[in-house]
Amino acid sequence: MNKVLILCTGNSCRSQMAEGLISNLFPNNQVYSAGTKPEKVNPFAVKAMAEMGIDISNNISNHADEYAHIDFDYVFTVCDNAKEICPIYPKAKQLVHHSFYDPADATGTEQEQLKVYVAVRDELAQYFKSFFENCTSK
Repeated sequence: MNKVLILCTGNSCRSQMAEGLISNLFPNNQVYSAGTKPEKVNPFAVKAMAEMGIDISNNISNHADEYAHIDFDYVFTVCDNAKEICPIYPKAKQLVHHSFYDPADATGTEQEQLKVYVAVRDELAQYFKSFFENCTSK
């Protein structure tokens, strides 16, 4: 079982969706998400995940410092800001960075904003499926 941490700035959108995706797609992983400046979980992220049958409505945002004591196999940063100010995880076996568009920047109607969240969710799903399938096939 891998211990996985997904870091973002607010721990409200991308990292929350990634946590839900990895937990659902690869249940043998112990998955955490956190932010460098945690905010409330974004309702559009909850809706986007619910569309694919994954419930993150009870998730809470956590600060990255809360997990400094855990020996992670993977620490992912999913935004450039989190990468720049990422806390040090000296026990992490692998640090991985891949930046995804921040859906919280979406504008327009609720439907137009949700469409952006769904697109980012799908990009996250594709990225993590590829990553973890390649890791386990080695």
